[in-house]
Amino acid sequence: ERLQGRILVDGCGVGAYLGRLAQRAPRVFGLDIELERAREARAGAPLTICAAGEHLPYPANSFDLLLSHEVLEHVQDDAAAVREMVRVLSPGGRLVLFCPNRGYPFETHGIYWRGKYHFGNIPLVNWLPRRWRDRLAPHVEVYTAGDLRRLFAGLPVKAVRKTVLFGAYDNIIARWPALGRLLRGLLQALERTPLRVLGLSHLWVLEKTA
Repeated sequence: ERLQGRILVDGCGVGAYLGRLAQRAPRVFGLDIELERAREARAGAPLTICAAGEHLPYPANSFDLLLSHEVLEHVQDDAAAVREMVRVLSPGGRLVLFCPNRGYPFETHGIYWRGKYHFGNIPLVNWLPRRWRDRLAPHVEVYTAGDLRRLFAGLPVKAVRKTVLFGAYDNIIARWPALGRLLRGLLQALERTPLRVLGLSHLWVLEKTA
C-alpha cells in the first residue's frame, strides 16, 4: 500500500526507517542531531538533514506523518521537542510516537554508578522514586502515561491510539532462536492484557486537530 503526503522521521539515526518508508511514499524527510548519522542516512535518503528536535527547521503544517521512535527520551528539552512535532504537522496529520515506559522492569540504556557508566539492562531502576532513578540514569528520560499527557496538554492534538508494547527481542532470537521466539510470543500476548503496563515502550498515535 502506497503512502501519500510528506513524512518526517524525527531522529532518523542511520536511516533504517527512512529506507523502508521511501519504498512506499514519494517524499520522506529525515533529521538527526548527530552529524555522522545524518550523513550516513543521507546516502540513501537525500532529504535528510542534521538538526535538533527542539528546533525543527521546517515551516508549520509541513508534514502529514511524523515518526519519532525512541528519540524523545534523549533530547535536552522534551516539552520543546513535542511542541515542535505538533507545530510541523498539518491539520489532520498524525504523530506516531514511541518512547520508554517507566513501568518496564529494566532500564535498557545502562546507568551511572560512582562516576562510571555501566552498560546493559539494569533491573528495577525505573521503579525507584524519580529522584533516585534520575541520579542513576541522568542521560535518558523515561515516561508514565501521565508524563506524556502533561507533555501534550494544551496542544492541538487528539488521541487515535494509546498503548504499551513489549519489544521484538531480536538480539535474543539471534542467539537462541527457539527461546527468543517463545519469549517474544509470550510477552507480546501480554499486550492484550492489563499486564501491558509492564511493557517496554509507549506507542501513542496523535492527530493534529487545528
